[in-house]
Amino acid sequence: MKLNFLTHMRETAQQLLGKGAPLQRWNQRPQPAMRDINPPPADAAPPTPPQSPASTPNPATHPAEFAQDMLDRMGIKIDLQANLDRAIDVGSLLHPTPAQPLPEGAQFISGSYTNHAGSRNYKLYIPASYHGQAMPLLVMLHGCTQNPDDFAAGTQMNQLAEEIGCFVVYPEQTAGANHSKCWNWFNAIDQQRGQGEPSIIAGIAQQIIEEYPVNERQVYVAGLSAGGAMAVIAGTLYPELFAAVGVHSGLPFASAQDLPSALTAMKRGVNKADKAGNGAQRIIVFHGDSDTTVNPRNGEQVMAQRLHHHRGARPKVRSGAVPNGYRYTQTTHVKPDGSPWGEHWVVHGAGHAWSGGSASGSYTDAKGPDASREMLRFFRTVN
Repeated sequence: MKLNFLTHMRETAQQLLGKGAPLQRWNQRPQPAMRDINPPPADAAPPTPPQSPASTPNPATHPAEFAQDMLDRMGIKIDLQANLDRAIDVGSLLHPTPAQPLPEGAQFISGSYTNHAGSRNYKLYIPASYHGQAMPLLVMLHGCTQNPDDFAAGTQMNQLAEEIGCFVVYPEQTAGANHSKCWNWFNAIDQQRGQGEPSIIAGIAQQIIEEYPVNERQVYVAGLSAGGAMAVIAGTLYPELFAAVGVHSGLPFASAQDLPSALTAMKRGVNKADKAGNGAQRIIVFHGDSDTTVNPRNGEQVMAQRLHHHRGARPKVRSGAVPNGYRYTQTTHVKPDGSPWGEHWVVHGAGHAWSGGSASGSYTDAKGPDASREMLRFFRTVN
């Protein structure tokens, strides 16, 4: 996951310095700390510790050193250069995800939605089994640098939609809103009902409901990384719209209000997970315990926010393993009537990638349990 990192650094520098020429555009490499990346291989050589300059570097002439110095001063131990070196995915940049073949009768169509907060395009998957009947709707929020085609290919959610019969809509973040196409989960304006990106995401869902016979009791939102954090926000702000939330490698509601707090939350988690929502929504969380981009503690805190409303929920723990893949621990929080209220999946050894995903999309790891299938299974338990 990544923010429009250097833009914020430039703004911060200008505020701190109060004068000086505009900072040079640093476009040789992509934004570092918030990029959706997998950790380096276990046998990779450790990164060389950065050298701390005697004084604050000039941001105009030494942007990399300046950014590293800012992180060091905030107490955030990130080797910026090492993140840069392994962050870029040249293949995905030069070779966009090809269009996936559709079953006969299925459609993957483009649309757009506009309100006072802005405009976003989206792609809507209509399964071949649709013949005018009411079906569930799943809103899928991609991670940074991704797009609807890439996210659909990696999660294989459209193929599963064919199996169970549901609409899937993929809102697309714009480079204008965030240079790296991250959902802006860390901005205060994007954590308010009726404002910012949550209002656009909710508006897209409402537009689909108005245009197609959606079962309005079966509307869900899910996402990866920045998209997972935004799914938590959208679900929290619009509980009457979204019946359940799926979070993969995301963060708790209102876990940051700016760049420094976002970096801290990603690196360490938040100190206190305040309650979020009205407690009615069910939630399923996936997180790899070797995630070096978003601390796995965030997955625990997403659950803790919702458990605030369900202190009587009883946890049931089950362990398992994917053949030739990762082990996992699934904790199901059960209501007094025996129905599942929430699930927390910890994938042991997994990094920052969609568990059980396909290599046809970016930021996936096929060695984990199938997060897409498990999310849809969980959503179908919601009445």
